[in-house]
Amino acid sequence: MSVRIIEVGDKRGKNRFIDVPWRIYPGRYPHWVPPLRMERRDFLDPRKNPFFEHATVKLFLAVDERGVCCGRIAGIINRNHNTTYGDKTGFFGLFECIEDDAVAGALFGAAAGFLKAGGMEVMRGPMNMCVNDDMGLLVDGFDHPPMIMMPYNPPYYEKLVTGFGFQPIVNLLAHIQVSPGQAPERFERGVAIAQRKYGFTVRKVNMRDYDGEVRRIQDVYNSAWAENWGAVAMTDKEFKHLAKDLKMILDPDLCFIAEVNGELAGFSLSLPDINQALIHLNGRLFPFGLFKLLWYKRRINAVRVITTGVIKKFRHMGIDAAFYCENYKNAYAKGMPRGEASWILESNTAMNHALEKMGFQVYKRYRLYDLAL
Repeated sequence: MSVRIIEVGDKRGKNRFIDVPWRIYPGRYPHWVPPLRMERRDFLDPRKNPFFEHATVKLFLAVDERGVCCGRIAGIINRNHNTTYGDKTGFFGLFECIEDDAVAGALFGAAAGFLKAGGMEVMRGPMNMCVNDDMGLLVDGFDHPPMIMMPYNPPYYEKLVTGFGFQPIVNLLAHIQVSPGQAPERFERGVAIAQRKYGFTVRKVNMRDYDGEVRRIQDVYNSAWAENWGAVAMTDKEFKHLAKDLKMILDPDLCFIAEVNGELAGFSLSLPDINQALIHLNGRLFPFGLFKLLWYKRRINAVRVITTGVIKKFRHMGIDAAFYCENYKNAYAKGMPRGEASWILESNTAMNHALEKMGFQVYKRYRLYDLAL
């Protein structure tokens, strides 16, 4: 196929960029969850997304001889990542493409050229746009829709990526569990013993002091995740921006804070799987999508465990098990017996083994790739 690459530079180009997935998925991939177009516009707007304050992003479209968009990609230079790791790694993300090696090659080539011109030595991805957003290429588990803030793509994307020369660097796992109604008794007993021994308490997030809770949680988040693969500390603006977005869907019965003698020791965040409602909206809230959202929101029966973070000096106390028990009980009581824990590094054998003991099993696998520039 004859294709040319266009750099997106105006509002019309961004709208075309946002619309590309509707060229790929409808009618072929029923498990795809269309993103809200209005949310995607805000996500790509440097005036609204604080990620752009420390990143340079170029958006590219692939257009065929008829002028029809047949693919897209973002080239991303995240200066905070390179400062954190002392490397010269750039990223590609927001990749969508028809099943055509030439189109994919042209897109990867455009992103690689931008990154190389910016001094990058490696192109890594897919990253949409950083480790704090959704990332990874789905390579196993296509027969289930993605849960909230997790990616989805056609199976042939793996061939397009490896065909260009990318090499896999890390696998990420999603575990699924169907609750029988109560946490295993051994966990309940263990948590009770741990709380008596170490004196920690677990409480729900106080929504009446949401801004204050966000400030307290930010330090725990950045500290607890500092040693995780690819972690980059979120800026104040990024964390507040994310917290503001999550507030609309956050359920305080699924968000917990642990304290030891009044000191914040950890937090756990799970979210109702709002994708179960979004899949019916075709990307639009108006004029009728809002009513559909409210209707299908009542039918949500699953949660995604987004993160469980415990400050290092408190990790021996069993706080993570306490989070698990509270989340388990509350989700089931609210009619959401299905739970996904994601993402977990495949190499994190301790965490994966612990999830297996709790009744979880791997049902999706994602992969990140590197390409030397």
